[in-house]
Amino acid sequence: MTGPGVRARPGRIVAWCVYDWANSAYPTVIGTFVFATYFTQGVAPDPVTGASRWGVAMAVSGLLVGLLSPVFGAIADRTGGQRAWLAGFTLLAAAAAAALWTVGPDPAFMTRGLVLVVLGTLAFELGTVFYNAMLPAVAPARLIGRVSGWGWGLGYFGGLSCLVACLVLIEARPPPFGLDTVEAGAVRATSVLVALWYAGFALPTLLAVPGTPRTGVGLAEAVHQGLGAILAVLPELRGQPAIARFLLARLLYAEGLNTLFAFGAIYAAGTFGMETEEVIRLGIAINVTAGLGAALFAFADDRFGSRAVVLVSILSLMAIGAALLVITSKAAFWALALPLGIFFGPAQAASRTLMGRLAPRDKLGEYYGLFALTGRVVSFAGPLVLAAATALFQSQRAGMATILLFLGGGAALLLAVREPPHRRD
Repeated sequence: MTGPGVRARPGRIVAWCVYDWANSAYPTVIGTFVFATYFTQGVAPDPVTGASRWGVAMAVSGLLVGLLSPVFGAIADRTGGQRAWLAGFTLLAAAAAAALWTVGPDPAFMTRGLVLVVLGTLAFELGTVFYNAMLPAVAPARLIGRVSGWGWGLGYFGGLSCLVACLVLIEARPPPFGLDTVEAGAVRATSVLVALWYAGFALPTLLAVPGTPRTGVGLAEAVHQGLGAILAVLPELRGQPAIARFLLARLLYAEGLNTLFAFGAIYAAGTFGMETEEVIRLGIAINVTAGLGAALFAFADDRFGSRAVVLVSILSLMAIGAALLVITSKAAFWALALPLGIFFGPAQAASRTLMGRLAPRDKLGEYYGLFALTGRVVSFAGPLVLAAATALFQSQRAGMATILLFLGGGAALLLAVREPPHRRD
């Protein structure tokens, strides 16, 4: 929960939000629209092998995030210095992204590419734990929903802007900076662009948002205490049914969202015949609507509550998603995909806010670690179920339909969560 003594400091709020702008470049360019496509079509020997290996890498990174994020959150609660932890993981993620430049269009580079992606994704996700835990210390209770939504909306526009820059770089003729078209130089250079974007735009947050002060507890002792805290916090959830139900609900609907993000572009390309450039343009357009949705729903978050915003978003995603499964024309796909984006941001931003409202203030790191855990620990389940349904029915549409099951299950459990009344500073 947020503390009554937190004051609204516009400069600090803006600096905190800018980190969303910075780090969104990584999942947008590396994880979804550019490097993932390059890996499956240009590095792997064939698209089927590429998709399979990429899926395994995402499952491994998700499992590592699920196992480590609660531990690191608990350690940071004991050592303090959230900003230092955030800086370390930011630099690690940026370095891993930059190193992807060395992954050439040859199957010999598959292992290197996958190892770097797993490392970068792990650093990205662990950094987000500390970034999210700063929210209740930056935003007053009456503004926490708006600040979270503003940050998430800014993140979509950050991902959008970086994606536009990548598209310009890829389509430039002749390629700038002497990049080699035969060796996919322009596509590989987008990873360096992401690294510079990520590290550069993270500086305002790292310089202006103090985080928690250092406690003087050593790292070895913090590890010992942190592991003990994780073992203790799980039984503690039995006395906090609202948090337990919320985390279980999020485990399901976050898996639906993650699977939609991971396979949406593949579905667009495979079912509607979109080329890489059109998929990138689709990503740009969806980021615009997603950013607007996150920013606009931020006011509804504080007015009507985070739980209500998440429920409306999930149900809207299910309705539009069901329609996307039955339409057959590319024009109809575009017409539905754009409003679908409106509800991506609010579902995630309001979830982050709700965790901040439910969690004990002195254990924010631990609970945001559990929050990250529920978002990634079963990251293999969605792709696995989707793949099984696709193979069984020999249809991408059947596979994508399984996403609705995860979203619906999460929404049903969320109905039982009681959000605490809003506090005024």
